[in-house]
Amino acid sequence: MSAEHGINGDGAYVGDNDLQLKRINVYFHEGMEGRYVPRAVLTDLEPGTMDSIRAGPYGNMFRPDNFVFGQSGAGNNWAKGHYTEGAELVDSVMDVIRKEAEGCDVLQGFQITHSMGGGTGSGMGTLLVSKMREEYPDRIMSTYSVVPSPKVSDTVVEPYNATLSIHQLVENADQCFALDNEALYDICFRTLKLANPSYGDLNHLIANAITGTTCSLRFPGQLNCDLRKLAVNMVPFPRLHFFLVGFAPLTARSSQSFRVLTVPELTAQAFDAKNMMCAADPRHGRYLTCAMMFRGSMSSKEVDDQMLQMVNKNSSYFVEWIPNNLKASICDIPPNGLKMSSVFIGNSTAIQEAWKRVADQFTVMFRRKAFLHWYTGEGMDEMEFTEAESNLNDLVSEYQQYQDATAEEEDISGDFDENYEG
Repeated sequence: MSAEHGINGDGAYVGDNDLQLKRINVYFHEGMEGRYVPRAVLTDLEPGTMDSIRAGPYGNMFRPDNFVFGQSGAGNNWAKGHYTEGAELVDSVMDVIRKEAEGCDVLQGFQITHSMGGGTGSGMGTLLVSKMREEYPDRIMSTYSVVPSPKVSDTVVEPYNATLSIHQLVENADQCFALDNEALYDICFRTLKLANPSYGDLNHLIANAITGTTCSLRFPGQLNCDLRKLAVNMVPFPRLHFFLVGFAPLTARSSQSFRVLTVPELTAQAFDAKNMMCAADPRHGRYLTCAMMFRGSMSSKEVDDQMLQMVNKNSSYFVEWIPNNLKASICDIPPNGLKMSSVFIGNSTAIQEAWKRVADQFTVMFRRKAFLHWYTGEGMDEMEFTEAESNLNDLVSEYQQYQDATAEEEDISGDFDENYEG
């Protein structure tokens, strides 16, 4: 983000283009002596992660007051993050968020990056989301959530933490971009041909996706798109707001000089199933809605033609009861070092694969009540687990229902609403 705006690790402007500064106040505000400070709040329940950010190349950029951390850590326990340790810290985090929000001219919404497998990201992350929803009910809540990977698991109690988080996010978030480490590793191995990718490489991929979704807030373009427009166009039913993300162009260093960047090329790669940053295969489901965000100088006619061709060619992968389910936007300024790029966001029913995996692992563990004492010890009730499980299963069956729905069927939503209220 700072590279795109020409800002170095100390917050000083070193860019060469007026457009970089034109809307810089979307994500930065100007401090003393022309120093740019990001509008970011960093929070954790243990000090270690904050120290590593402070020691990193961008450590001097953030305001010291915006680092809010506890001492004890959540110990991979959702209940600690949501009810005990996190609840103590959340008020001081909300104070900092309030202060940042008051400094905005027009507050559009919040973006939160968190994981779903640990204790702080899932427990305290969802607590923050619900607190912010309480205080700013009409603002867009957008989360970038690291969902559990299919094969590798960082923690044993991941299914519990993830299920309890999804239970909260379904109700309180407006849009969730699902990312997972394994899919990101696969992109690094397969496409970027990196022998041993580091977390830095994975974060770089995620950063590309995040900056791509917000570029038209920050730079001028022919067809603009912001968080609210994205939510309105992408979420056909309030509960189904979990998106797959893809980025193009991704090429190995060795073959970079052989590639030609064109709109068809970008569209093909962004739609490619191997390019998704979440381990759910869109070919196993159907797209309810999609958005393509192009960056760089290109003709809008070419983009429209390409979109039309894409939908016609792959019509079986799009639901037929939403006629024009592809949204496109074009931003004139490409990312650093590229002529043009595109970000793909898809609301696909295939994401139920990820939720099914979590639900299956949850059920197996919960049947034996394994590890449950760690959660009940923090004051949680078993009832909450049962509720979260049934909510997750409902979500999966909702996705399945809309995947199978056709345009001809009579009022499908009517009987569904009755079931839902019941």
